[in-house]
Amino acid sequence: MKLLILGRGKTGSLVAEVASHCGHDVSTLGERENQNAAALTPASLRSIDAVIDFTTPGAVLQNIESCVRTKTNMVVGTTGWSDDLPRVRQLVMEAGTGFVYGANFSIGVNLFYDVARTAAAALKHQYSGQIFERHHVHKKDAPSGTAAELQRIVCEASEAELEITSFREGDVVGMHEVVLNSPNDTIYLCHDAKSRRGFAEGAVKATEWVAGKAGFFDFREIWRQV
Repeated sequence: MKLLILGRGKTGSLVAEVASHCGHDVSTLGERENQNAAALTPASLRSIDAVIDFTTPGAVLQNIESCVRTKTNMVVGTTGWSDDLPRVRQLVMEAGTGFVYGANFSIGVNLFYDVARTAAAALKHQYSGQIFERHHVHKKDAPSGTAAELQRIVCEASEAELEITSFREGDVVGMHEVVLNSPNDTIYLCHDAKSRRGFAEGAVKATEWVAGKAGFFDFREIWRQV
């Protein structure tokens, strides 16, 4: 496939590397080359099979709108735009394109979501809980999209909304913890990313999976299929 990667940060650059290694024809656009999605024109996207976005919360919505207008499939790993999900879903469904988004494209993190959902039952049995997340100092959103998704999953399973505490330290790739505490014991659930490669590989797999499909998909719901 011919892929366009938006964002030349650490994760975006790694996505481009992984996609090239998988045999795809890859091009990239940085923020300065694509301000206000100006580079995403019908002419520039005509030969592109899919766009992968790892940019910023301030840029992602304009990128999405431009890709939907040209009916270009898209995979979005950028977080911080969840309030606009209903509008984006409507745009995608009306255009009949394929769209995959996720708070986290790591297979391990998505398995961790399932573990947290099961453990949330403790909150109905005299346990209290907290969510902790740690990321590098350059991460722009806090709490992280992954932590917010953990909070949502736990609340859905237990009707308890856990507080999120965020830390920005050094070059931490991403650590997420759910701590459940009772008078009798403490349960610690932790996912600690060793590198960004898991995120990049998941994003490329999602792009391959959505090829030829139409619809609006959460990676959390389809990761077992990729």
